[in-house]
Amino acid sequence: MGTRLYYRPGTASMAPHAALAEIGLDYELVLVETGADGHVPESYRRVNPAGLVPTLIDGDLVLTESAAILLHLAERHPEANLLPPPGTDERSEVYRWLIHLTNTVQTGFLRYFYPERYGTAGVSQTAAAELATLFDRIELRLTDREWIAGDTRTVADLFLVMLVRWGRRLDPPAWDRPAIRAHAERCYALPGVRRMWDEQQLDPPPFAA
Repeated sequence: MGTRLYYRPGTASMAPHAALAEIGLDYELVLVETGADGHVPESYRRVNPAGLVPTLIDGDLVLTESAAILLHLAERHPEANLLPPPGTDERSEVYRWLIHLTNTVQTGFLRYFYPERYGTAGVSQTAAAELATLFDRIELRLTDREWIAGDTRTVADLFLVMLVRWGRRLDPPAWDRPAIRAHAERCYALPGVRRMWDEQQLDPPPFAA
């Protein structure tokens, strides 16, 4: 079995998809469609019982969780330089930012997009305010820096540009910050990110060259 990514456009599958393309792997994309009730086909639940995307099939490995897939791909394909060398401070910085993005920023978006899951009033508004603060901090981090961690693009940058796209619905949008917008422009110029955008048929962002 080769490399297969189960995805839905614009979801957390964006970053692993971009990594596959950036590495230059041959991969198969499998669109996971949802019904009107939001349920996924039973055939997909046999692949991933949680019914969530993304899921990566890499040989005999079945791997879920976007950040875990990114780290797996980067470590399996060191020639792509999506992670700094093991044991370096730069690699630790990538871990720090990737974990922050998935544990803190992404969970903020879950509360913003799906407030009904959390059962209290005002969840979406509170999450929006939290996300604004988080993106302000990322803006400070990116001031006078090209990439979120280290001197070259890493898996953390692929994850961040995905979240910045999710933040298009915030007021103001996440990309309405100079350093974040410049970072998004650099990411969008990466061949793998552009290929992912095209293959998922996403609307061109305002920072498209």
